[in-house]
Amino acid sequence: MFIELIIAGIFIGTMAGFFGIGGGMLLVPLLLALGLDIKEAIGISIVQMVFSSVFGSYLNYKKGSLIVGEGLFVGFGGFIGGYIGGHVTHMVPDAVLQILFLALLIFALFRLFYSKSHDDDTLSTSLNKGVLFTIGLVIGIFSITLGIGGSIILTPILVGVLHYPIKKAVSAGLFFVVFSSIAGLISRLTTGTVDLHDGLVVAFASLAGVALGIWLKDHVTAKNHKIALMMLYLFALSMLVKKMWF
Repeated sequence: MFIELIIAGIFIGTMAGFFGIGGGMLLVPLLLALGLDIKEAIGISIVQMVFSSVFGSYLNYKKGSLIVGEGLFVGFGGFIGGYIGGHVTHMVPDAVLQILFLALLIFALFRLFYSKSHDDDTLSTSLNKGVLFTIGLVIGIFSITLGIGGSIILTPILVGVLHYPIKKAVSAGLFFVVFSSIAGLISRLTTGTVDLHDGLVVAFASLAGVALGIWLKDHVTAKNHKIALMMLYLFALSMLVKKMWF
């Protein structure tokens, strides 16, 4: 299992850097396929997300693709929501978690499919700081309950509703994961529902993948990036459906 966890970490880190995700949307189904139960998988996923999101956001900031600004308000909301979500997980039956995760993937795929790709900020809109905080709060609760960072929900909103360029939205999504995942980890550590050993193995392995993923992100067009993101959602969706019904 040790080698499998390392390989999973490198793969998930690459996906996190390229798509601006925490990695849970892929890691959770992958760990389920390796034989872990969903709550163990969620715990490992949250540990990995802390490492990949912090490192990835640092690299994006150095490259100038991360604009902190509004992200802080969404992030603070995500931090509080993530803390609440960490306490909710153990109260929710496994079957309910899987159904919620499935619904979330379908929503993200639908939202991205009908969004337009653009490369600049001219069409971007802003929201009231209180609204941004509320968005972060709701996404934080929902995402950490499912063991994902939340960018899977936030990025389609930024692209499809607020008209963010997709690469800017991806960087903002990964930045959001920093807040929600740290809060989720703190709350889950207090309830003793995290396998730190396996989580750290995956987390450290993911760092190399994050650097590779961000390099790849900077070398593709916005249109191709969107297509790749939709393929990612379809892949995760198929893995989850296979686990639930086959």
